[in-house]
Amino acid sequence: MTFDMTPEQKGIVGCILLVVMLLTSLPVAFSMAVVGVVGFAWVIGDIHPALNMMSMNLFDIFNNYNLTVIPLFVLMGQIAFHGGISRRLFSAAYHWLGPLPGGLAMATVGACAAFGAICGSGPATTATMASVALPEMKRYGYSMQLATGTVASGGTLGMMIPPSVVFIVYAILTEQSIGKLFISGIIPGILTAILFCLSIYWQCKRNPTLGPAAPPTTLWQKTRSLLGVSETLILFALVMGGMFRGWFSANEAAAIGAAGTILITVVQKKLAWKTFLQSLRETMRTSCMVMIIVAGAAIFGNFLAVTRLPFQLAGWLSGLAIPGWGVIALIVVFYLIAGCFVDALALVLLTVPIFYPVVTALGYHPIWFGVMIVLVTQMGVITPPVGVCVYVVSGIERDVPLQTVFKGSMPFLYMMIVAAILITAFPQLCLWLPSLSH
Repeated sequence: MTFDMTPEQKGIVGCILLVVMLLTSLPVAFSMAVVGVVGFAWVIGDIHPALNMMSMNLFDIFNNYNLTVIPLFVLMGQIAFHGGISRRLFSAAYHWLGPLPGGLAMATVGACAAFGAICGSGPATTATMASVALPEMKRYGYSMQLATGTVASGGTLGMMIPPSVVFIVYAILTEQSIGKLFISGIIPGILTAILFCLSIYWQCKRNPTLGPAAPPTTLWQKTRSLLGVSETLILFALVMGGMFRGWFSANEAAAIGAAGTILITVVQKKLAWKTFLQSLRETMRTSCMVMIIVAGAAIFGNFLAVTRLPFQLAGWLSGLAIPGWGVIALIVVFYLIAGCFVDALALVLLTVPIFYPVVTALGYHPIWFGVMIVLVTQMGVITPPVGVCVYVVSGIERDVPLQTVFKGSMPFLYMMIVAAILITAFPQLCLWLPSLSH
């Protein structure tokens, strides 16, 4: 007797196989591509359409004009880092917030948010601020649990504050406007940064030894430090303001941002030829990694589409006898759990094609869902065992045990959950600014 599986059952088998491959540390892109091609051939009953599908997906992804924003924004962040912009951002935040309880940690959050505005990557923001902020907090006697937890969690703001790689990928998967998604992340990003600072203040008020206040600074020192923020403000206003007003597209904004960053660092004589070449190499490595993952996800997505599993799941969730916010809560809980085991970008690529039809069927705005996706993936990069930002901090500060960094990140995880609740209760926090853009 033979057991003939339905397409939906084959889709479930494919998902299980992919998770097993990811848990064995096989490369994400190749795991998705292999399961996608083999699964597609299994459902269709012929390998040739599967191979054709793979080649077409690879060509479409690497020929996609919209994806040019990824290398351009990554280059913008690399040049800003090597040009010393991140150091000047931290210095300005330190002069204004340092004298408060936990002020250096708050300054780190502020600098992470500002650097995220020209970077777009959580791990890259974390690595940058770890090298800048951790030595200063150590010098002033900060608890390394608080210090490392702040850097790991603050780095996640690079995923929300535009430009953001996760927003770009979500926009491509759902055919939404990249510019509107960028603009939608501004208020939630600022809100999350404020909640982080409130958490630090509360912790240090309860136990002042966690984060002793730095020596006070004069008004002149505070004012002068703002000069170090001027280039970031100019770049952010140019890139985001141009998209907001409809003067140029996301791709053009990325090109202007990258060119502007190069021009500023060259004029300031902060960019040597050697560091420029290093920035190009890092940009190429990161961009190729992201794009090959997107291609692998597209192949796997085609496999899921022929199984009709996403549409079956969407119908089932939509038909549950619970309100819409209950379904959203279930999806958030799923991301919280899955984010503990699967890389953030891979998780977005795998799950958005499944959950997007569910959310739109319930009447939720796709731009709002994009912000929620970024926020819950932010949570995933600081939760064990696959907390990428935590591993970045631990790799830089090798004297601090990994579990100490995870423990220090927990109060910030709670603040992200608060932010998710606020954004669900008040969707206009995400939708107001995009509604004003042209």
